[in-house]
Amino acid sequence: MEFEQVLTLIIIAAILIVIAVLFTFIPVMLWISALAAGVKVGIFQLVGMRLRRVIPSRVINPLIKAYKAGLDVKTNQLESHYLAGGNVDRVVNALIAAHRANITLTFERAAAIDLAGRDVLEAVQMSVNPKVIETPFIAGIAMDGIEVKAKARITVRANIDRLVGGAGEETVIARVGEGSSVPLVVLKHIRRYWKIQIPFHTMY
Repeated sequence: MEFEQVLTLIIIAAILIVIAVLFTFIPVMLWISALAAGVKVGIFQLVGMRLRRVIPSRVINPLIKAYKAGLDVKTNQLESHYLAGGNVDRVVNALIAAHRANITLTFERAAAIDLAGRDVLEAVQMSVNPKVIETPFIAGIAMDGIEVKAKARITVRANIDRLVGGAGEETVIARVGEGSSVPLVVLKHIRRYWKIQIPFHTMY
């Protein structure tokens, strides 16, 4: 009788261990969350992600977010972007922001911008709200030998179609610094100003 009780306890412990291992390997709660949100994801898809060394939550949670926002994004697209080293959550957030702002942005374009090392979400935000970049002080010598220092404030708006390979913030500041020292010569008569601000408005 005592042997049967011990055997029963061993069997129950083994079953609990197997269930714990299954719940660890198969994200059942994540699968239930996806089904509750209306996203059709098979349990074997989640197992396949584990085998491909993909963290399922990094793909399924953005997929749920995209589905709720009305975007047509596939699981394979998000998983491929994750395997390529991209930030899936940031790409989905950028797509949602672009969709809300009526900006045409495909998943392929957003993924390419993200893989190029640019912040695609910030680019979408800058397309809606231009960003003001303030340069360091730029020094120039007037014709009468007076040194004049100026600080430029540049208003930039992101062009998503040309973002890959386009100028970044550091490049914009460098170009403004190269092109702003020449106009300082005409300021030779403004001797009482040691520091001035010159607003520039540009687009990239």
